[in-house]
Amino acid sequence: MRTLDRNAHSLRVVAAPPMPLARLVEGRGVEEVAELLPRLFNLCRVAQSVALRLALGLPVGDMRALAVEIARDHALKLGVIWPARLGLAACADPRGGVLGGPFPQEAGAFETYLQGDAGIAPLLRAVAARFWPQDGVCPALPEVSPESVLAETAQENSVAARHLAHPVMRHVEAGHGRGPLWRVVARALDLEAAERDDLPAPRMIGEGAAVVPAARGLYAVQAEVWEGHVMRLRRVTPTDHLLAPGGIMECALASLSRSKHCEAGLLVDLLDPCTPVTLKGGAHA
Repeated sequence: MRTLDRNAHSLRVVAAPPMPLARLVEGRGVEEVAELLPRLFNLCRVAQSVALRLALGLPVGDMRALAVEIARDHALKLGVIWPARLGLAACADPRGGVLGGPFPQEAGAFETYLQGDAGIAPLLRAVAARFWPQDGVCPALPEVSPESVLAETAQENSVAARHLAHPVMRHVEAGHGRGPLWRVVARALDLEAAERDDLPAPRMIGEGAAVVPAARGLYAVQAEVWEGHVMRLRRVTPTDHLLAPGGIMECALASLSRSKHCEAGLLVDLLDPCTPVTLKGGAHA
């Protein structure tokens, strides 16, 4: 899906054209829209359904499925997709799950875990080996909040935003910056949080507007309904903030040393946009 432009030396991504959401939903009944959109956008279906139904004033049902969806997505990335991307075996331990047991909660325990072979330790070492400290990093951006989530500006709208104060996150940030290793650690912490059902609660943030936790951050929907029909609908996803000018993707790619441009594709995979992107530029093919 991605290509590399050999004639340029600055890395950037170009997203696929967005789906014409307004034309798809305007004038349709609220139940029809609530059923249609999660099928059109096949990622984070439960998060989309919960946000839509809240925004449209419809019954939501059992919200526990939201935590199950998030945990499943994290486990797939940490246990299967990213290890395969790095040439590693899948790390799904039937005794201790993907993480091989409880994930470390303080810096010393994390360093001990990192040297072993349990859970995702080989994945973490491989990520750290592929990126030098301060490569693929992003400065501290405004932290996403229910009040800011509808603004499509550069924000830290990611699973890392849910764990910024965690001792292990602070330890990794001090040594490596807010880079690939920091973001993979955030996924591990969020996997545990999802398994405990300890995620931010879905909530309304204004008339016809709702925000829910999703596998990549906070997902928001804003709807205008008249006589049971949707007149306007807007979604703002973590990827909208990820790809915003001055956002995480732009900063992370800009921080890569030219000798590490060959890792740009891996960096994009670890940042995990939910829409196809084309990678352009760079000093390496």
